[in-house]
Amino acid sequence: MQSHAKVVVVGGGCVGASILFGLTEQGCSDAVLLERSQLTAGSTWHAAGLLVTFVRSHVISQMTMETIRIYADVERRLGTSCGLRQVGQLRVANTRDRWDEFQSYISIAEAAGVPAELLTPEQVQEQHPYLSPSNSIFGGILHREDGYINPADITQGLARLARDQGAKIYQNTEALSYEKRPGGGWKVVTSQGEITCDHLVFATGNYARENAKRVGLDLPCIPIVHQYWTTEVVPALKDRKAAGLPELPILRDEDYGAYLREDTGAFQFGPYEFEKDLKLFAVDGVPKDFGADLLPEDFDAVESQWERAIERVPTLGEVGIKANTRGPFQMTPDEMPLCGPAPGHEGLWLAEGVPGGILWGGTMGARLSRWILNGDPGMDMSALDPRRFGDYVTKRWTADKVRETWGRHMLAHIPGEDTPAGRPLKTVGSYDLLTAKGAVWTVLDGYEVPNWYAPSPELALPEASFRRTRSMEHVEAEVRATRSAAGLIEMSPMTKFRVRGAGAAAWLDGIMANALPKVGRLSLSVVCNPRGGIDAEYTVVRYGEDDFYLVSTPNGEVRNLDQLSRLLPQDGSVILENLSEQLGVIAIAGPKSREILQPLTDNDLSNAAFPWLSAQLGEVGYARDVRLIRVSYTGELGWELHHPVAYNRHLVDLLLNAGAAHGMVPFGLRALESMRLEKSYRAINRELSQDISPLEAGLGRFVKLDKGDFLGRDALRAEAAAGPARVLVTLKLPSCDTSVLADEGVYQEGALVGRVTSGGYSYHFAHDIAMALVPPALSAEGTALQVSVHGEMREAVVTHDSMYDPASARARM
Repeated sequence: MQSHAKVVVVGGGCVGASILFGLTEQGCSDAVLLERSQLTAGSTWHAAGLLVTFVRSHVISQMTMETIRIYADVERRLGTSCGLRQVGQLRVANTRDRWDEFQSYISIAEAAGVPAELLTPEQVQEQHPYLSPSNSIFGGILHREDGYINPADITQGLARLARDQGAKIYQNTEALSYEKRPGGGWKVVTSQGEITCDHLVFATGNYARENAKRVGLDLPCIPIVHQYWTTEVVPALKDRKAAGLPELPILRDEDYGAYLREDTGAFQFGPYEFEKDLKLFAVDGVPKDFGADLLPEDFDAVESQWERAIERVPTLGEVGIKANTRGPFQMTPDEMPLCGPAPGHEGLWLAEGVPGGILWGGTMGARLSRWILNGDPGMDMSALDPRRFGDYVTKRWTADKVRETWGRHMLAHIPGEDTPAGRPLKTVGSYDLLTAKGAVWTVLDGYEVPNWYAPSPELALPEASFRRTRSMEHVEAEVRATRSAAGLIEMSPMTKFRVRGAGAAAWLDGIMANALPKVGRLSLSVVCNPRGGIDAEYTVVRYGEDDFYLVSTPNGEVRNLDQLSRLLPQDGSVILENLSEQLGVIAIAGPKSREILQPLTDNDLSNAAFPWLSAQLGEVGYARDVRLIRVSYTGELGWELHHPVAYNRHLVDLLLNAGAAHGMVPFGLRALESMRLEKSYRAINRELSQDISPLEAGLGRFVKLDKGDFLGRDALRAEAAAGPARVLVTLKLPSCDTSVLADEGVYQEGALVGRVTSGGYSYHFAHDIAMALVPPALSAEGTALQVSVHGEMREAVVTHDSMYDPASARARM
């Protein structure tokens, strides 16, 4: 075995082979793959090989389509088949919620370039004649380019092409330990010797947790056990083939919770286990004697799915069972892979926790290889970034969330749904107090956060629907009270860093796109990637010449801390502290917020003494060391109170009691989201994302191209010179029973011209508002466009940014 390589990939399944292939496609032939036994020996060899594109996300839809196109190209280059069969996939809706999901999804598919079409009940029957007629069918959705591939063949094909381009594969070579090298890079000790590398990639499948523990990582992934059955040859399918008829599309019917596809004249039936029946595997490590093995059949776990499937597709029960295939594969709490940099480890990359390595392999290989070699994956990977999970991850929490997530695999996914497993996990001191006020909770970064408030704790029941719900009247009351008087929101999960030291100002200035604020002031700034996309957004507060306080999104704690830590100078001139767990955040907003807060603090809150976008230290009530920041995400006069977390309950109780006489109410995230849209405020991972530049997002005023070098400056300069190819606009849409959400297509005279980044119902204006990316020529105020929402074209008009108080006079009052 060679002694050094630029990149070493550990794991020889489809994902590992795809990464090796991706590296060579990017021009890196100095790449090595280590496999403890033989290629495909893990989950790959017993996988069903399904290729599915149904997901309500613009980016993830593009990624799954990328996998299919990569595999088709691999077959073309090999000159032989890897078993790719694009027979299509037919999904059937038997409930109103599922049909709503399909209708909401279809526009996302078109905007993302995914071929899909809605079907009537009659068309569903035509596509799959063996499905029993049923009055319960609302309709279906057909993905014509979906299908399946032979997992072993595509893995070997990827490996062959990688070898042809200079990469090396060492089988029967187990990675035993890893060691960081003093000068950078890694040393891997294997059963066949040692190898050093600049970049190390973990793609170890079922070994992910135990392998990552060798470098101190506790990954949120655990293998589950899944199975499918293959029948004897079905005469009807044999006759279809003899007649030259095409293969049936893969059939997914939520009524029986499984997929059904043809398999060389037979049926392959793959049921999805319910939460109560799901078995986990290798929670504490893969057994030493487990290799390319299967597990015993477990029919009891899916008996009800089988019985229901026979009712829906009687032909399935007309023949015997030939074989059962049951084995483990990885699952994460959100059913998304862990793909990207390993937090806290320079030069270490993760491609783990992959729930379907065949589906994800192609695109993960393409994107991770770009990330490793070019410093950027070329698209927004935040949904897969391993750093999206906070430090609250434990084995037991992961196990419970994995059971819940897989158990809900075949259910419709509905806006507003909040799943209960692993909750409550993290709470602040005011949790019980706000619960008594009727808080309906959701989760941010492991913390419980109020979503909305019911009139009483007894009525505080979560609601989820694509359509209008009863809770909307309560959210409307929260918005109305905040806009007319005042509101209080608990936002303690916000990410909070302190940056100080002799080199702090110069260091931050070389990272942030905006100029640094003056002492006592704050500014909004973004951190860009090499393409000019937005990697992070911060509120930057300056307390001294070299003393800064940075606030960012709750779900950005691990990712942002890791990014900043990698950029720190090595001379000790900058100290970066994570204060996220030490400080809580309460925001008070509304025209009466000054009147409510002033008696509780000695700080002068007048406009002259405490202007908009400024910050002070002080006391509030009995709480000391409170960072008072005059800023509001609602667009109203307001302050954020960043306080030692032990004072949280005291401050919430104090403020609610003080505000009661003024009409102040607590409000939640749903009200905040509506008020954000009314102000056209951009949101992280929506308008502020890795594949949208601040110039496209309309944040040019926060980008100082002439201030000196900063991350992404060259790309932004080039974009500014050429002009952005798309820009963000605010759209006004009519109010309907269903609302615009995100990722829907934007059209002009029937032609797709852009996509929505986020949207929803405005409680103040009583109509929908959306923000969308469109060509500059279509960005003028008054431009008539259409947005495809819930299966219908709705008229939309471009309006000015910040429909509510565009001059921000209320925030400055």
